[in-house]
Amino acid sequence: MRSVYTVRQVNAYIKNMFTQDFMLNRIYVRGEVSNCKYHTSGHIYFSLKDESGTIACVMFAGSRSGLSFRMQSGQTVIVLGSVSVYERDGKYQLYAKEILLDGAGLLYERFEALKRELEEMGMFAPEYKQPIPAYVRRVGIVTAPTGAAVRDIINIARRRNPYVQLILYPALVQGEGAVSSIIRGIRMLEGQQVDVIIAGRGGGSIEDLWAFNEEAVARAIFDCSVPVVSAVGHETDTLISDFVADLRAPTPSAAAELAVYEYAAAEARKKEYELQLKRLMAQKLREQRQRLEQLSVRLRYAHPRQKLNDRRQYAADLETRLRGQMERRLETCRHKLAIYIEKMNGLSPLKKLNQGYSYVADRTGGAVRSIAQVKPGDELLIYVSDGIVDAQVEGTSPSLTDREAGGSIR
Repeated sequence: MRSVYTVRQVNAYIKNMFTQDFMLNRIYVRGEVSNCKYHTSGHIYFSLKDESGTIACVMFAGSRSGLSFRMQSGQTVIVLGSVSVYERDGKYQLYAKEILLDGAGLLYERFEALKRELEEMGMFAPEYKQPIPAYVRRVGIVTAPTGAAVRDIINIARRRNPYVQLILYPALVQGEGAVSSIIRGIRMLEGQQVDVIIAGRGGGSIEDLWAFNEEAVARAIFDCSVPVVSAVGHETDTLISDFVADLRAPTPSAAAELAVYEYAAAEARKKEYELQLKRLMAQKLREQRQRLEQLSVRLRYAHPRQKLNDRRQYAADLETRLRGQMERRLETCRHKLAIYIEKMNGLSPLKKLNQGYSYVADRTGGAVRSIAQVKPGDELLIYVSDGIVDAQVEGTSPSLTDREAGGSIR
């Protein structure tokens, strides 16, 4: 019999095929925007077209942070997203995560190529990441000497811990010479034996931030023996330096918070630990005293004199129990003996003889129970309660019962 599937099953199967395709899960698509509509829910529905065809696209409201401009029909854009099937309509579409104007597309192609190359080399591997020290004393900063980024880092670091020393290397962070300036700053601060280095700058266009996407800067960060925090641009900006650094901070301000511990909180924790240590020590002392008392009690119970007393008491108890059991056993035996005596008295021939009965035997000692066992002239012995009577049979006669029975037979 042929297999028959529902429309829902077919659409679900096709969607699963799209989901399993690695290329379609992260793909860049260039095209011209058409039919662009901003929905009241915050979603953006549009199409991408070129000279050969059209593909439906949607950017959900949760992904709008990846859009830095207002989309309009006719714009040429590069869309990063995934291709999947909308099961209800049975149509495939591109689910956009980031949208860039095509003017920045070439730079992003370079960015993706370098990112893949460095990732294949293992420069992003977590096993190469150095932990940021929990309690730093000297912080190196590689950024422009003027601007909001350095002011934010200094203000937050001073507020969190005024005792931490900040060493600033005034670097060029964009334009010609920025790459070599950033590299010199990292190496100089590494030689100053700082505990951590913050390398970054404020926000800007992709062109302004490009120095932190260069391979030379990435290698300087990777080769640095001091942990490096990458703090470039805004939270939505992701650069090569973010991937290769030991820690990525979404902003320069966040980098200062991640690198510099809060002195007041550390003091509070220290006091809390001190109190906790005292409580634990007091609890430990109480437990040890209690254990010592228990051992002392056990020692008293384990003393040989105590054991001797226990054994004496145990022997006395056993003796009392033994005497009681012997008395009960004797009483039981006496009772049984009395019963046996009564039974023997009931079965004794002498008792019967004393009641007027006698026992008749022939000369051989055999009991005479019937007249058929004797004949006239036989000598018999008659046992009575006080002796034996010698007798001779003169004759026999049947009992009255036998005569009646015989008469009846006749």
